[in-house]
Amino acid sequence: MKMNYIKKLALIIPTLIIVSCHDDLDQTPIDPDSFTENDVFANADEARGALAKLYASLALTGQQGPAGQPDISGIDEGTSQYSRMLFSLNELTTDNAVVGWGDPGLPNLHAMSWGAGNDFTTAMYYRLAQEVSFCNSFISNASSLDDPSVASFIAEARFLRAFAYYNLIDLYGNVPLVTQISTELPAQNSREEIFNYIEAELTEIQNNLNESGASEYGRVDRVAAWALLSKLYLNAETWIGQDRYTDAITYANQVINSSYQINTVDANGNGSAYDELFLADNDSNGAQDEFIFALNFDGNSSRTYGGTTFLVHAAIGGEMDASAYGVNGGWSGLRTTKALVNKFDYAVTASDADGNPTEWADQRAMFFTEGQSLEINTIANTFTDGYAVTKFKNIDSEGNAGSDTGGDFVDTDLPIIRMAEIYLTYAEAVTRGGSGGSVQNAVGYINELRERAFGNSDGNISSADLTTDFILDERARELYWEGQRRTDLIRYNDFTSGNYLWPFKGGSQSGTSVGDFRALFPLPSNIILINPNLTQNTGY
Repeated sequence: MKMNYIKKLALIIPTLIIVSCHDDLDQTPIDPDSFTENDVFANADEARGALAKLYASLALTGQQGPAGQPDISGIDEGTSQYSRMLFSLNELTTDNAVVGWGDPGLPNLHAMSWGAGNDFTTAMYYRLAQEVSFCNSFISNASSLDDPSVASFIAEARFLRAFAYYNLIDLYGNVPLVTQISTELPAQNSREEIFNYIEAELTEIQNNLNESGASEYGRVDRVAAWALLSKLYLNAETWIGQDRYTDAITYANQVINSSYQINTVDANGNGSAYDELFLADNDSNGAQDEFIFALNFDGNSSRTYGGTTFLVHAAIGGEMDASAYGVNGGWSGLRTTKALVNKFDYAVTASDADGNPTEWADQRAMFFTEGQSLEINTIANTFTDGYAVTKFKNIDSEGNAGSDTGGDFVDTDLPIIRMAEIYLTYAEAVTRGGSGGSVQNAVGYINELRERAFGNSDGNISSADLTTDFILDERARELYWEGQRRTDLIRYNDFTSGNYLWPFKGGSQSGTSVGDFRALFPLPSNIILINPNLTQNTGY
């Protein structure tokens, strides 16, 4: 059984922090007395245990796994897990995914018809607000310790808080900036103020974080701060109207020159190792060298109905054999649209009798087609409409199932930021006019990814192929189902407009444009009622 810092969380966090499930940016974040100083902050070792809760709050859902004693009430606990919510808001709203379930508010995501009371947009706000609250309380309490090692713990907490705010301004725009425990209802800050705060925090803490590769697996180091800064700057023109592509390249270069690297050789010494990034042993098969920030899961010691347990089970249905994916059954929910499948048209090597693709030379095209139709006629309760996605599996590099012998819970870790994304960030910033990089280097990085995908140089591109539109499609091919797509489409003005349509966009089978206000989700309606300082996002 694989065990590391984060995977020990389920064993230690129940005794660390019991908090109100109603904490958010508009109420008292956390009573500092809920951290019993004698127990939790007596020394650096105890503080390190409390730090684990900050990571756990993104991977798990409460004080008892897989469910029971949730940190957030009002929504199914497994559904409320951070990366499952990220998938719902950043993938289900796009061409990358549909889901056949009819949970209240869920069909509205792909139809792009959500309102201010939507359960999913509300739950994500609370999940992120809770993370901010946990971080604020940890920083306040840990600051009283004089052990030199605590400085790096605090830097990690500040990174996680900045990461939560990165999500908040991406998803919601103008939100309260709360960095200290207070009983006052906070004012609403502008997106630019939040942007500047994230930038300043990451810049200030980078040297207090461990050096590249010096942290135990599952904890961030200074490369994570550089990577998040690069992502922040890539979106600056969209979010705050500032061209920061040169800065995006600067920090991408620092990441690229760090100890992290693309996983180009699989665990058996063969090339084409893309699939190994999403297997049950991706903490030890070489894939971990590419993971700059990941959420870590274990089928025995850190159980949740979100995370990769969700990504594996929910994507299995129809004629798929669940045992081939290391689990005991499928939930018959998630599929993809032909818009994503068509991104791999250049690599098709076999088709069915109707001319629909069934095999690809690009091994990133991880689709199950048998018994599945490429076209989607009905989303609800019709798993066979749309190709299934087989990207995430609960088997290891040798084909063995994960550690949970019952087949319920998944070992596979989930990369949140990995080196391949930074390669693509560098390339996009170059094509958008940023300085400090070169087209030659950008092409080299893209070809490194494509050689891994093809197992040879057949998919390589030239400098003439490197356009912003090409990179958007390449991001889709490389990063689908990793929580990136909505943000990418917004940056390209393709999310709400009629420039790019996909099946059932806007609720129309052939796709239609929607109002530009959909580029932001609404602040939860109950938060607006509680805090008169807040103004709802336009359109809601």
